Amino acid sequence: MSACVGIVAGSGQFPFMVADAAREAGMAVAVAGLHGNGDPALSGRVDAWKEFKLGQLASLIRFFKDNRVSTVVFAGGVNKPRALDIRPDFRAVKLMLRLKGAGDDSILRAVAGEIESEGMTVASPLDLLPALATPRGVLTRREPDEAQWEELRHGWNAAKAMGALDVGQAVAVRSGMILAVEAIEGTDAMISRAGELAHGSFTVVKVAKPGQDLRMDMPAAGLDTIRVMAEAGARCLGLEAGSSVLFDRDAALALAGDKGIAVVGLERGDGFVYEPA
Repeated sequence: MSACVGIVAGSGQFPFMVADAAREAGMAVAVAGLHGNGDPALSGRVDAWKEFKLGQLASLIRFFKDNRVSTVVFAGGVNKPRALDIRPDFRAVKLMLRLKGAGDDSILRAVAGEIESEGMTVASPLDLLPALATPRGVLTRREPDEAQWEELRHGWNAAKAMGALDVGQAVAVRSGMILAVEAIEGTDAMISRAGELAHGSFTVVKVAKPGQDLRMDMPAAGLDTIRVMAEAGARCLGLEAGSSVLFDRDAALALAGDKGIAVVGLERGDGFVYEPA
């Protein structure tokens, strides 16, 4: 195998899918599993595995260089409350001091810059798994009703505005009111919280932040998202088409159909417009 892909692995199925796709493409795979997030079970399906704590930037780069990694992919979730307990090494400290308290996106772009300064390329996981990208249009048999289309438009603008502040990627909306905004707790917790406030059905919108580096952090939803929405009373989901990932698509859309949930891939050209102030 002439090429080696390095995966910075968080939680969930995504790192496994990326690793399998790379192996099927004839590439070697070296995985840096993030402590408390990455699944050690992945070690049996790749060529090299090592666990790293958040902040061990120099060691992670050295691991990839030792394994002759040419391309690095970030895949999987990171528990953000747990990520606050970071133990940065000297290289990471220098990076953080340079950023002076910047948000998630700036930190991820800076980490990518450090990796690329060592001769490696940071790529999108969709380069290996393009079929995971959310398609455009109504994806379920049930289409949103007129009120839900209005909620989708309002939610798009609100989510983009909050994303521009580097707060989160998702909002919950009902009848023109924002019920909840995703922050450090994550999308599922936000949906559950919105369900306690909604007193009826509501809509969830999840989009990429303006200027977000989609190589390293893409909005994602899947079967678990639909389950949480069904339990909370949400009846419509809008995802930004092409800039988000929809896992377990067939099963997720089938469950959405059973639960009366409409799922839509949204694009700016469809009338969803956010204009920064």
